[in-house]
Amino acid sequence: MDMSILGGNPKDEPMHYGEIFDVWSFSSKARMTLSCYQAYLNHAGDQDLQDMLKDLINQARQEMKECDKILLDNGLAPPPTLPERPEVKAEDIPVGARFADQEIAMHLAADLSMSLVACSQSMSMCTREDVAAMFAKYHATKTAFAGRILRLNKEKGWLVPPPLHMKKPELVEV
Repeated sequence: MDMSILGGNPKDEPMHYGEIFDVWSFSSKARMTLSCYQAYLNHAGDQDLQDMLKDLINQARQEMKECDKILLDNGLAPPPTLPERPEVKAEDIPVGARFADQEIAMHLAADLSMSLVACSQSMSMCTREDVAAMFAKYHATKTAFAGRILRLNKEKGWLVPPPLHMKKPELVEV
């Protein structure tokens, strides 16, 4: 029987400050994501983009719930929650004030990219296996969402690729 402080059930192990900060920050980021994506949902006109936003909103709610549980179980207060945004019809938002579907989709792609890096960084410094597994789960989920938004951007013609290198260099014999 291992009686060390980092042995046995991971949920009984103390969290280190890095884990606390990352779980709290991830919960806070999920709250900002929820608020922002609810606003984007009001602006989005494309049905596929709306469906993706709804799925991402549900994912943010799940992340908040799971991160907050870990924080509360360890005697820590979760971040404050923002009020839910009201539903608005896109056509009620003036055209010049509306986010375009392409803008929303590109933001989702960038946001998912940054989230993947954050999950990887968090996983790498965890000592608690349950916390590392939670970030690994989020990483896998965000990887799937990143593939989905890439396909959506390509299918809708919204993808703005960097300059493409089409010429292959000629081989020089020595």
